[in-house]
Amino acid sequence: MAETKTLTPERKESVVIRFAGDSGDGMQITGSQFTTTSALFGNDIATFPDYPAEIRAPAGTLPGVSAYQIHFSSGEIFTPGDEPDVLVAMNAAALKVNLPMLPKGRTVIVNTDGFSEANLSKAGYEKSPLEDGSLDGYHAIAVGLTTLTMKVLENSPLSTKERKRCKNFYALGIMYWLFSRALEPTEEWIGKKFKKRPDVVDANLTALKGGYAYAQASELFQVRYEVPPAPQEPGLYRNITGNKALSLGLYAASVRAGLQLFMGSYPITPASDVLMELARLKPQGVITFQAEDEMAAICSCIGAAFGGSIGITATSGPGIALKSEAMALAVTTELPLIIVNAQRGGPSTGLPTKTEQSDLLQAIWGRNGECPIAVIAARSPGDCFATAMEAVRIAIKYMTPVILLSDGYIANGSEPWPVPDADSLSADPVQFHTEPEGFQPFMRNPETGARPWVRPGTAGLEHRIGGLEHMDGSGNVSYDPENHERMTILREEKIAGIAKDIPDAETFGEDTGDLLLVGWGGTYGSLHQATISAQEKGLRVSQLHLRHINPMPSNTGDLLKSFRHVVVAELNRGQLDILLRAKFLVDTVRLNKMQGQPFRVSEILEKIEQVLQGEKG
Repeated sequence: MAETKTLTPERKESVVIRFAGDSGDGMQITGSQFTTTSALFGNDIATFPDYPAEIRAPAGTLPGVSAYQIHFSSGEIFTPGDEPDVLVAMNAAALKVNLPMLPKGRTVIVNTDGFSEANLSKAGYEKSPLEDGSLDGYHAIAVGLTTLTMKVLENSPLSTKERKRCKNFYALGIMYWLFSRALEPTEEWIGKKFKKRPDVVDANLTALKGGYAYAQASELFQVRYEVPPAPQEPGLYRNITGNKALSLGLYAASVRAGLQLFMGSYPITPASDVLMELARLKPQGVITFQAEDEMAAICSCIGAAFGGSIGITATSGPGIALKSEAMALAVTTELPLIIVNAQRGGPSTGLPTKTEQSDLLQAIWGRNGECPIAVIAARSPGDCFATAMEAVRIAIKYMTPVILLSDGYIANGSEPWPVPDADSLSADPVQFHTEPEGFQPFMRNPETGARPWVRPGTAGLEHRIGGLEHMDGSGNVSYDPENHERMTILREEKIAGIAKDIPDAETFGEDTGDLLLVGWGGTYGSLHQATISAQEKGLRVSQLHLRHINPMPSNTGDLLKSFRHVVVAELNRGQLDILLRAKFLVDTVRLNKMQGQPFRVSEILEKIEQVLQGEKG
């Protein structure tokens, strides 16, 4: 495409862009395409898709605003950014919701066609923010995106409504020019996505190129930017979401163990994509079952586990509540099962599209009776793969259900992921028990405390298991008080013994110091960047991020007691903090946030400095 004006791109190390509009404006597609293009270019990336909570909120209203934030950089990054450098607002509601997070002096591109009297009224504006000084202090660029899109598509056979939908690609074309991105990856995607509708392919390609040409030819943009590729270790990379990485990890673990993977699940935000991703692996032998409810879903997985498969179910907090009785059945029958909880804001239906970490205590204790379950947590989209592998390993080796905690932020977010070498995932097939002599259903491995796994139909090994308390060894139903206490302790000791089989916790930074920043799950990136920033200021700050939460690594208590201050940061009201205080009797400081949004690095740094300055003062 020929240039009509020549601008030498200004180099930037990193940029944060936030696309915002109605849920029907295609902001998630726009953001994901910019993400993919940047990943192919070689930038390090971190994303934050911010979905509206309402499924079909009225167009132009505040509850219907959808956003996608991408941080792309020439160096290593760990978060989608505290605040945008550029905000693209497709209508008045999108501007009202997102402008408060844009610092003065930054760029805001507004679609003037989204500021009609009706749009302003729905967004709660008495006067147009384009005219009343609301954008003073910003670098505001007004573009009639809808009008311009309709103009370049005036010869398209599509309906007016369909042509208007192409305005997100017009906006994307503008951003591709502004940040020196190539059009080819998105052109290829459009061709594949809409291949059954050639007229739609043509319209979207025309809009994309039209936006690029408009930015190139207009006088609105006096500067162009370039973010060079980030240095990376050689290897094969792909841009991956947490749900995708989790699905691949579960599948890889099943192959490694030589087991059939069975997933029984019921759709729920933000876990539904795990079911969808595994369903795509049907040609590879994966079996998926969309059940009629959460209880049927997990019970089908228990049946699969009894039959010799690895059972997987995925849900969110409300689904965990419904699955709790069946989880207890899996605990007492001691069957391997993976329960994925992609956490969201609660209680009840709560904030179904927003992130939170408020299901930790539910995972640890949320069942009737003394009912211990192993609990682990992924820390980033890419880490979901390794965490899934670890969950399956523990479940099989210790014959126990494992709860794998994810959250809305990492489930939907994405990052570059180095595809592991297949040879590093060498086979370690499960050895089912086949020897009848001396067999008892609840005889135990002396090292792990696990009972034997027997496939139904194995000659001479017929047995029964169920929800009633059973006799140690034989598995016969037992109401003996002392036997019940013994079985309770054995199940507890088995889970506690996993601590001998997991790595010691490691700190980022020194093992002693003035302050230890502790977290778990999807807060990793923000906490890690805050720790780096604190260390660059000369502060003796280290980070401890827990993957294994029940049980915790054996050296966790020693590390906590090696620092003058311990700050526990969570997107809840202090649930890990409760566990650490109770188990290790350490004094801690809480940093909590419950706004459906991830931590900002600035929030964490402020808390670190507050704690350390308080010591000095």
